[in-house]
Amino acid sequence: MYLQILKIFIDIVTPVFFLILLGYYVGPRLELDAKTLSRTAYFLLVPCFVFDIISRVDIDIAVAGQMILYTSLTHILVALTAFIIARLLNRSREITAAFVIIATFGNVGNLGLSIIDFRLGQAAQTSATIYFITIVLVSFVICVGISSWTRGTGLSAVLSVFKTPALIAMVPALFFYGTNLEPPLFLSRITGLLGRAMIPVMLVTLGVQLSGLGKFNFSRDVVIASCLRLIAAPLIAFGLSFVFSLSGMEIRSGILQAGMPVAVLGSIIAIEYNIIPKFVTTAVLFSTLFSLLTLTILLYLI
Repeated sequence: MYLQILKIFIDIVTPVFFLILLGYYVGPRLELDAKTLSRTAYFLLVPCFVFDIISRVDIDIAVAGQMILYTSLTHILVALTAFIIARLLNRSREITAAFVIIATFGNVGNLGLSIIDFRLGQAAQTSATIYFITIVLVSFVICVGISSWTRGTGLSAVLSVFKTPALIAMVPALFFYGTNLEPPLFLSRITGLLGRAMIPVMLVTLGVQLSGLGKFNFSRDVVIASCLRLIAAPLIAFGLSFVFSLSGMEIRSGILQAGMPVAVLGSIIAIEYNIIPKFVTTAVLFSTLFSLLTLTILLYLI
């Protein structure tokens, strides 16, 4: 057992975190701009990746619908759990909102797609991508919603999520999927080349972003909120897996995506709405470090 866990850590977890560490180390020394890198991935690489995968996907629409419902329900229940625990601990509205953001918004892009690719292979790429898009959408709506509730602002910002490039890229991708037509070869090659660059660029970008977070104190609340993301979320995903008639590969992808550490996007939302930004960014750093252990165990168990 221990040898298998060590093999998982070396062969699957280490390559991913090496790229993050590389970004963390070379970012400040090469004066890499995290914002430029993240915008390149957000507006160019991610939409191309989504189009490339979805346009040639071979999956039944009913199965895709179940996957969307499965992961949406998982993250809604995680958000509710975080909200209830924060209120039971008599935390303020701001801390409560921070708990929800930390517990809900997992790093399903940078880490999730790459780890699933290493662990489950190309066969899981489609399901991982569907989960990725759905989780980002649901998490964005929940996190912006709880932030708006905390600050007493309108919910119009929630609708802005539908303008994200990845979702826009799904429109032509779904056209090719629905009509069974193949995209033009030149378009497939362009999106394929750019899409394949997404994962390494996003991992290095995550390292650059983390290098700018500085040093933080890991408080008890940071640990509790991070454990909701790293431990409670995959447990909820596992429990719900018995309700849906999905294949083993689809369930494993869903549980893995649920077990990712906090996404940097969560801290961006916290900064935008002034929801204790340092608390949330501390959780990003802590959960990323702690996930070295939790993801290794999760990868072994599934």
